Amino acid sequence: MKFYLSSFKIGNHENKLFEMTAAGNKKVAFINSAMDFATDLDRRNKSDRLDIHELENLGFKVEIIDLKMYFDNPNDLEETLEHFDVIWVRGGNTFVLAQAMKLSGFDEIIKKYYRIKKNIVYGGYSAGVCILGPTLRGIHIVDEPEQKPYGEQHPTIWEGLSILDYVIAPHYKSDHPESEDIDKAIEYMIANDVAFKPLRDGEVIIIE
Repeated sequence: MKFYLSSFKIGNHENKLFEMTAAGNKKVAFINSAMDFATDLDRRNKSDRLDIHELENLGFKVEIIDLKMYFDNPNDLEETLEHFDVIWVRGGNTFVLAQAMKLSGFDEIIKKYYRIKKNIVYGGYSAGVCILGPTLRGIHIVDEPEQKPYGEQHPTIWEGLSILDYVIAPHYKSDHPESEDIDKAIEYMIANDVAFKPLRDGEVIIIE
């Protein structure tokens, strides 16, 4: 399993993302669940289209995979994901994303892919990479843990997927509206002994 982990959007190594799927069919599963809290649907759809356009410009074929359609149906989700070379998880609210991943079984599927070293690329940015660490503590300063678009009955998830042993802190010292809060999140993580790696917008962590 390979990882292309960007601070914001595709970042500055887009050619590398394409190279990482050289032998595949160039199909991308685009997961936008981190934005399920959004009420301005026009703005959300426009943002999705911009992200998808970036991927298509690289030569990828992109399909939106709505995790809500797979809540309580992880077998169908895993069968769907088998057809893709890349799973791309966009930014938004990390706590909402964690809830969608749990309710759909995506969390266990991606951890299984990691264990068996499946030939697939996990890529994404912002919330899509924050979720890979061991904890969401620190990220709570940037994202709202109380966002519950799937119902108040679901408890807030504070654990990440623990695929990485550190938390990625995106938008560090960047021209991004969340950059100042990221500074505060890093202060929290230092004070609470949470391992982290800061990423400036444009920077990418690549794991092969």
